[in-house]
Amino acid sequence: MSVITIVGSGMMGSAIGIPAACNGHEVRMVGTPLDREIINEARRTGYHITLKRQLPESYKYYQFEEMDQALRGADLLVGGVSSFGIDWFCENVLKVIDPALPILTVTKGMMDDENGDLHVYPEIFEKQSGSRGLKLNAVGGPCTSYELADRDNSEVTFCGKDMELLRWIRSLFECDFYHVSLSTDVIGVEAAVAMKNAYALGVTLAVGLAEKRDGRIGALHFNSQAALFGQSAKEMEKLLAYMGARKDSLMLGIGDLYVTVYGGRTRMIGTLLGRGMNIDEALAELKGVTLESVVIATRSARAIHKKVEQGVLDARDFPLLDHMYQVIVEKQPVDVPWVKFEIED
Repeated sequence: MSVITIVGSGMMGSAIGIPAACNGHEVRMVGTPLDREIINEARRTGYHITLKRQLPESYKYYQFEEMDQALRGADLLVGGVSSFGIDWFCENVLKVIDPALPILTVTKGMMDDENGDLHVYPEIFEKQSGSRGLKLNAVGGPCTSYELADRDNSEVTFCGKDMELLRWIRSLFECDFYHVSLSTDVIGVEAAVAMKNAYALGVTLAVGLAEKRDGRIGALHFNSQAALFGQSAKEMEKLLAYMGARKDSLMLGIGDLYVTVYGGRTRMIGTLLGRGMNIDEALAELKGVTLESVVIATRSARAIHKKVEQGVLDARDFPLLDHMYQVIVEKQPVDVPWVKFEIED
């Protein structure tokens, strides 16, 4: 039996321990300072108040002040914070743990720099933690937390630099409902699953537009969704190629795009924008909901704009992402640039 300590008790951080618990490993959940209610309720009843699921009886729970105790004898650290908590995670966790302790992070996203270059979170973790030689690995989807908690069959990818270490980590989690591929293409895997959040917002604009057109909630038009899905795949392929990703990593992003379009927080924001709300109204409607899609769409589009100015990328390859930038940052109404999606080949 191995000991797996998860820091960050959000939905995916909490759910990913379930297959490991099913395999008989000890799972210790550590809450961040923002997770006190989650940890308190889980200690009392075993119920996760945001995942809205009962967690395995074998889970053990710790507040952040008890992290040292939770890490005692741990074989693997799982980073379970959202993209909004990466600075906190670097400062309070990655800078203080033993560098020999392997790490698996579920946090998805990218950051752009002043030159317009995009960096995946494992790169950010390594840099912000002081380049301590951490054994960083990460998880790519497609997989939603609540369906993983329900033990629905899921196929994910673990990525990292050391294939032998990845095989060992996989052995802790893989079970009859959680299936794990492995990849050393860290940039490709992490960029693909980060970009799907941005493009899922773009696809779900069609959901809101259909509801606005038909005048009823729940109205759907699949032609427009499919068109935006296809355009998303084209743009993701271009950006991944520019970042140096392997071609097959695109498939991870497309699979994750599919599952994100059909459920979750990103679908909510895209739908509200498509109905006619501006970004401020939509964010107010979803107050308290973590919206990585807005952040990654903004960062990706901002980076591409700089690379277009430098003559490195062609703006004509990214019309959907540019429109999302117009809607989110420039606060323009949704007006999907359908004609710009047409190609002659």
